[in-house]
Amino acid sequence: MLGTMAQLTDSGIKVYVFTGNHDMWMSGYFEKELGIPVYHHPRTFEWNNRKFFIGHGDGLGPGDHGYKFIKKVFSNRLCRWMFGQLHPTWGMGLANYLSRKSRAKTGNSDEEFFGENEWLIIFCRQVLAKEHFDYFIFGHRHLPIYHKLSETSRYINLGDWIRYFTYATFDGNALVLNKWEE
Repeated sequence: MLGTMAQLTDSGIKVYVFTGNHDMWMSGYFEKELGIPVYHHPRTFEWNNRKFFIGHGDGLGPGDHGYKFIKKVFSNRLCRWMFGQLHPTWGMGLANYLSRKSRAKTGNSDEEFFGENEWLIIFCRQVLAKEHFDYFIFGHRHLPIYHKLSETSRYINLGDWIRYFTYATFDGNALVLNKWEE
């Protein structure tokens, strides 16, 4: 994967990486070795007179206070240093335990679309109340979603490459959610 990313950037294609709940501790390598900017928070971009709000999506919107607390702990420099002092067997064991516990709690909820009750849709509407964006693009939910927020604004959740094989393209005019087909 890193070789492919290097080929893309070497050929002049811009690549951007947004960290998510499994990437919080990324720092340095992509920027130094591949020339790829890494964003730890959502960013806004403008292409062809269209405004984009892009991020991973974790920790945005209402609720999930437990995760938001854990995210603050995991991103704290002292906590990261302390975790780094653990033997890898213990550190990975702890990480796997917490991951299994989280997955057991959420079950199959990541496969359901909750309509207007989607927390990222609620978040998008809160942002739209203050500033217009043509597209809000996230990935955290793993579920492919293309949702009309208003006549001129859309929420897109990219899905994933494991179950749905989905991705988005922007042709300069419209953004489309696509499915990879061989």
